[in-house]
Amino acid sequence: MIPLKDDNPTTLTPVVNWTVMGVCVLVFFWQLGLGPRGNQEAIFALGVIPAVLLEGARLPPEIALVPPEVTIFTSMFMHGGWLHLIGNMLYLWIFGDNVEDSMGHLRFIVFYLVCGTVAVFAQALPDTQSTIPMIGASGAISGVLGAYLLLYPHAKVVVLIPFGFMSQVILLPAGIVLALWFGLQLVQSALTPKDVAGIAFGAHIGGFLAGMALVPLFKSRRVRLLNPRR
Repeated sequence: MIPLKDDNPTTLTPVVNWTVMGVCVLVFFWQLGLGPRGNQEAIFALGVIPAVLLEGARLPPEIALVPPEVTIFTSMFMHGGWLHLIGNMLYLWIFGDNVEDSMGHLRFIVFYLVCGTVAVFAQALPDTQSTIPMIGASGAISGVLGAYLLLYPHAKVVVLIPFGFMSQVILLPAGIVLALWFGLQLVQSALTPKDVAGIAFGAHIGGFLAGMALVPLFKSRRVRLLNPRR
């Protein structure tokens, strides 16, 4: 199930959301320009490596570009490939503008970074000795999805459902779309071995729960939770 757009208008120009998307795209093209080897080194240098962040492991001096704590934030703007980037930017494009609208620019960027930070630790703490680097905006974006679920569950989302060589476009409430997305993360997390490199489902789950928990603190007073707007 692939979301395509929602019918939830905004009153605020989502300049922070657009800026985050722009930075992610620019960083990805920078990664491509480094070549395969340079990109791999950048991922290890600027991605979050649990053993480095939490266990005191050290990177080779030539790629230890920033302190381990800083990689919590640099990792949020890097991606591992075109599908990784496009998928994340699609979700942020659809859902991020409304969450920014509910909070205002400054609170939204703080919310985004805090959710991304929680996502990092949700993925890293279960295996603090892991040397697999984590990159991507999906943990922070998961926080945006969790916030959207509590803010606008009745908003309608156009989704594409592939059926082999055929596909169907349907309109669903955001609450159903996001609940199904979260349920899928839980199932996939349970089925994926912890020592295998791949999608950081723990970060998705942690970010999503952080978004749900934090949205009452970050939203404007004028905005109600479980908004009935359709």
